[in-house]
Amino acid sequence: MDRTYDEEINAIERNKTWDLVELLKGKEVIGVKWVYKTKSNAEGKIERHKARLVVKGYKQQYGRDYEETFAPVARMERVRAVLSIAAQNKWKVYQMDVKSEFLNVVLMKEVYIEQPLGYEKKGQEHKLCRLKKALYGLKQAPRAWYSRIDSCPLENGFEKCEGEPTLYIKEKDGKLLIIVLYVDDVTFTGNDDYFIENFKTVMKEEFEMTDMDLLRHFLGIEVEQNGNGIFISQWKYVNEVLEIFNMQERKVAITPIVMGLKLSKEDNSKDFDPSLYKSIVGSLIYLTATRPDIMFVVSLISRFMERPKEAH
Repeated sequence: MDRTYDEEINAIERNKTWDLVELLKGKEVIGVKWVYKTKSNAEGKIERHKARLVVKGYKQQYGRDYEETFAPVARMERVRAVLSIAAQNKWKVYQMDVKSEFLNVVLMKEVYIEQPLGYEKKGQEHKLCRLKKALYGLKQAPRAWYSRIDSCPLENGFEKCEGEPTLYIKEKDGKLLIIVLYVDDVTFTGNDDYFIENFKTVMKEEFEMTDMDLLRHFLGIEVEQNGNGIFISQWKYVNEVLEIFNMQERKVAITPIVMGLKLSKEDNSKDFDPSLYKSIVGSLIYLTATRPDIMFVVSLISRFMERPKEAH
């Protein structure tokens, strides 16, 4: 099998994610599949290809197989606020990534899955895998993972922000460290190198981590840190959006909307494809993370998603 498959299976085996067992009567078996992902760096170049083993969680039933599914993630305005504080104080912002994060979560209920295709144990092909820890695709995995990683900063002297459950602050003798969690991405900044290095050590002892050093790429946002400050952009995302909607050759406008233009639901122009319109508006909404100057016009055109017209 390809090396990317081997890496995933090796990670699963190192974490002792499952045991091979005979199927017990009355227990349901859930299938698995391979999902493929391409990881890109801040320049948009392919960094590596990744294969991930995923459980077909759509077969699970609420109340029987799981209770909670929701796991909070950092809101974009919180991320921007932390970057702003770091820029104002000339702090560096760092990033770490948890390898196979869901494999660190112990399951409370029994779950049986098929052996992954191509990695069946010889002589035991008829057996099933009883999960001891979570895998991607399980409905309860995100909530269980948050409970697991949430305990780490709290046990190490951090306080959780009341208004943002993924933002943690540690302050002592004028030393400050701020961390933001987004599933398996840990972004942090502060005014003391010892605090920062100690935090890295604690996380590496608790989880299998990848130290990515300075923050350069976060949720499709490119981050550049230099002596003049911290700069964020979405140039790669913008180019992808223009290509998707075939707008690479359109003329550039100085302002995002014509001065004095008024739009109405009762416009007499031709109807526009609602699905395409919603896709365009949704793409622009995410772009406002780094382009607040288009916020007004995006909010304006989002009013007409039910019955969009050519004018909209």
